[in-house]
Formats: sequence, structure tokens, C-alpha cells
Amino acid sequence: MTSNLCTRRSHSFDAPATPGIDIWLAHYRQFTDQPRLRAVLSPAERDKEQRFHFADDRMRYLVTRALVRGTLSRYAPVAPDQWRFEDTPFGQPRIANAEPECAGLAFNISHTGGLIALAVTRERALGIDVENVTARHSSEGIARRFFSAAEVAALEAVPPALRHERFFEYWTFKEAYIKARGMGLSLPLERFTIHFPQDDEVRLEIDPELGDDPQRWCLWQLRPAPGYLLALCAERKNTAVPAVTVWTAVPGTEGDLFGV
Repeated sequence: MTSNLCTRRSHSFDAPATPGIDIWLAHYRQFTDQPRLRAVLSPAERDKEQRFHFADDRMRYLVTRALVRGTLSRYAPVAPDQWRFEDTPFGQPRIANAEPECAGLAFNISHTGGLIALAVTRERALGIDVENVTARHSSEGIARRFFSAAEVAALEAVPPALRHERFFEYWTFKEAYIKARGMGLSLPLERFTIHFPQDDEVRLEIDPELGDDPQRWCLWQLRPAPGYLLALCAERKNTAVPAVTVWTAVPGTEGDLFGV
């Protein structure tokens, strides 16, 4: 097996001045101007929003779709309500607009109870995962089913008081990697391994049968808010580590953030 080594940091990212990655965070329960957000959704998205039974699910979906549309309009001269999307063969959404300025623009979304994370970049594959680690339970059964043997052994060696946090460190990295690959759960989770050589480092090891080179990827992990853990996996270009910038959506600025 081959492996790579990247640094994971808490909040700040030092990297060469290359075209990088923006992470946009939104605490969706803080947003109240629903009609303004709903105005940028497509008819199909509005219909889907109304099909959610619980109000929290409807709000999360509404803010997610408005965040994607409004944020992408910061990167290309397309109005928020004019973005078009399609699903890949593995069900991952991608931009379907034909405007030249949209070429190479890529995004990935993750959400958990209370928080949405959107990653945007150009000309590189990427995946993001965020989890509310205080609201979710870790599971040794899930680890034995989906983690590699090396990950299970390493997790069991962690002191019990720290095992819950380490479980989600593994889980978010693994989710981010399979999303960056764009293959979803068709990619066997147990066939690649996340290693933590030191507290500030992460190493990716991939079974050669998966047809991927760990050196192709960079990995980061951060805690965007108390109780949350976020992992990002992004493709290298020309061996450079891309710069990562984190933005937070602020309630009361929906017009600036969502372009409406």
C-alpha cells in the first residue's frame, strides 16, 4: 500500500498562494427570513422543501439550497435562481450550467444537526463532512463493520474517555474521502485507512486495488464550533497544498450571503 502525509489544523491554514478552497458555514437555525431564501430556489426545490415533515428538516434544506445557490454566484456571473444542477451516476450533485465561467467550478455539501458546511473550489475534486459529535453516538459495531482492521485496532487502543472523539475523527475523514472520489458507498470503506502518526498529522493509506494514489489528496480537520467536527479532503494540483479559507454566514446578512 502507498500513503501520504498531510497536516490537520484546528482553524488557520498556512499554504502557498495557489487557487484554493473556501469553506462556508451556516448555523441554519439562526436564519429567519424564509421567504427571501425561498425566492432563489427552483420549483422542484420548493416542492421538496414542503415534503419534509419536521420544521427543522425543512429549515436545514431551505438554508442549504439557498447557501449553495447564493455562494456559487460569488464565483461566476450567474444569478442564484439560475443555477442548474444534475446528479452524477453515484448521486452526487454537480453544476450543469453551460456558462464558460462555470467551467471547473466544484462544490460539496455536508450538514448535521444545526450546521451546514459547503466547500467550493475550482478544477479539483473535493469532499467535506461535518458531524455534531455531542448529538451522535459512536459505535464499535459500526467501526468493526466499516473501518479497516488497522483503524479498528488503533481505535480500541485509545483510552475509553477519548474513544468517542477519535471515532468521529476517523468517520469524518473517511466520509470526506469517499465524497471526494465521487463514488459514495460503492467505495469500500474498509479498503483504505486513516492513520494518526501524531496529534497534528493524518496519513491516508489506500489499497492498490482501489486504483488511487494517496499522494493525490490533502486532508484537513477542524472544529468549526463547540461540539462539531469537520473534515475536508481535496485533490492536490502540481504537488501544491491548496489554501483553505473558512467563512461563516451571519444572520441578518442573508441578502449579502445569498445574493437575494
